[in-house]
Amino acid sequence: MTEFEPAAAAPIVPGYRFSRTHAFDEEQVRRFALAAGDDNPLHHDAEFARGTRFGGLIASGTHTTSLLMGLTASHFAKKGNVLGINFSVDLLRPVRASETVLIEWNVLSIAARPRGGSIIEMQGWVKSADDRTSVLAHGTVLLNEYN
Repeated sequence: MTEFEPAAAAPIVPGYRFSRTHAFDEEQVRRFALAAGDDNPLHHDAEFARGTRFGGLIASGTHTTSLLMGLTASHFAKKGNVLGINFSVDLLRPVRASETVLIEWNVLSIAARPRGGSIIEMQGWVKSADDRTSVLAHGTVLLNEYN
């Protein structure tokens, strides 16, 4: 896994982006789905999944969206205290259990709060190696930057 980090002093403004890649594998997909309570055989039964239109295991939506949300938390936690406020996702295409994907967020707006901190609105996505969007997301966080 690699993460693209903007320059440390880069201000958070519209257009600010941060990302990382993630490599899925079958065992990871199985374990995550079962740990999340998702016993859909598309996520843990390779024989069953091979007989479907997907031709193999796919990551659960819970898995892909958790990675998106986790990236916001880990990225902004380096800059200050962060709290997720709202996230919504559209699951557009399956993510195969053998894919390496790009997980990325783009800041759309930032607004200072009178009581301190900033509300940051973002758009995010999970993209496959062929640059097709599998998951599209919108997120809002509250960030109180370290001084």
